[in-house]
Amino acid sequence: MSTSRTLWKWLLLILLPLLVAGAALLVWWFLIRETALYPKEIIARANALQERILSFDAHLDIPPQFGTEGAEANREGSGQFDLVKAERGRLSGAALTIFAWPEFWTGANSPHRPTAGFVEAARHEQETRYRAIIGIARDFPERAGIAYTPADFRHLAHEGKFAIVISMLNAYPLGDEVSRLDDWAARGVRIFGFNYVANNAWSDSSRPMPFFGDSPDEQGGLSELGRQAVRRLNELGVVIDVSQMSTAALEQTAKLSRAPIIASHSGVRSLVDLQRNLTDKEMRLIRDSGGVVHIVGFTSQLKAFSKETLDKVNRMRAEFDLPAVQNLSQASMPADPVFSIWPEKRFGEYASRLYPILEADPRASLKELGDSIDYAVQKIGIDHVGISSDFNDGGGLIGWESVADTRNVTAELIQRGYSDEDIAKLWGGNFLRVWEVVQQQAKPQTPQIGKNGK
Repeated sequence: MSTSRTLWKWLLLILLPLLVAGAALLVWWFLIRETALYPKEIIARANALQERILSFDAHLDIPPQFGTEGAEANREGSGQFDLVKAERGRLSGAALTIFAWPEFWTGANSPHRPTAGFVEAARHEQETRYRAIIGIARDFPERAGIAYTPADFRHLAHEGKFAIVISMLNAYPLGDEVSRLDDWAARGVRIFGFNYVANNAWSDSSRPMPFFGDSPDEQGGLSELGRQAVRRLNELGVVIDVSQMSTAALEQTAKLSRAPIIASHSGVRSLVDLQRNLTDKEMRLIRDSGGVVHIVGFTSQLKAFSKETLDKVNRMRAEFDLPAVQNLSQASMPADPVFSIWPEKRFGEYASRLYPILEADPRASLKELGDSIDYAVQKIGIDHVGISSDFNDGGGLIGWESVADTRNVTAELIQRGYSDEDIAKLWGGNFLRVWEVVQQQAKPQTPQIGKNGK
């Protein structure tokens, strides 16, 4: 079996828990879902407020097959996003994300140079997702449009159309060509995140993968390519997204960027000790840049795994001669250094045993989302906190299963005592303010794209 085939086989093991979670979500939706999560007066106020405010989900994925026959955007499907659900939930718009799988190195302990074949595959995935995103506005112009500026977002929302902000996650497919940022900005990308799982040539990830030959902070944060990219993104007026960056990379980005930065989909590490979550210091750095921390509706980032789950994982790890862990910060994303020398088959067996255990842990609800929002607001202020779902890539909570449930998030905030003005800030006002500043600070000669995308 070729290296390419074995790595893709391993990726299926990573995707499997998402498929299992999706099936469980459907069962919950049709058989268990409660309709009255809040008192009638709270629901009535949430419904009325949702009609008035601009609501923005800062990170939402769509499957590569989205928009194909049987999965059209104007049909209610099995996924967590489509235009029917968005209209029912009165979600004004979202950052729909172009992302590709993490980098694949030539082997453990390699010089960490990706092969041309893997780069090409990742670029093909980018193109597929990009076409799916722009196809929504192209095929249904009466219901959706691409927002290239904050003014576009407001205009589309006021017309009752879903406003699409195109974002990109993971610099790996761009290789070592910073100039590709110009190409993607010209095609409409307005938010750019350096990292997904695993390090790349631009930046270290909060979740390095030894199986790919990664080590923690191997580049000390940003590489020279990454530093060039920060400067160029500022010049292009593209919002920099630091979610999933290593601490060193985030700190360096905050220092280097002359425009506000955001975390598009992150949790609070003081509440849930995951490397993927943000420390108080990291949240303050984002605040001090003038930016926004968007709290994500993803169970593992909002609620610690139970002791029972931890015990199950440790019993399973003992079978693989691995030491017990005290929390699941690393165990939940296979990151033991020994994985760098494990055969692919053994690593696959470990991953296939781990994820079903994690998926069986109780899911988080809107209460945990509200707790994290409260914490972030207390630490960095109401003007620097936002909301995201990470739908279609593992996001989803009890009470917020899809974009159709957007009003329930608003109801949770109302029940917690947030004013209408503050809820409007959390749901989109803060991001739109940041986006305007980022574009104002771009180089004057940066060309602006027209509404037809040309």
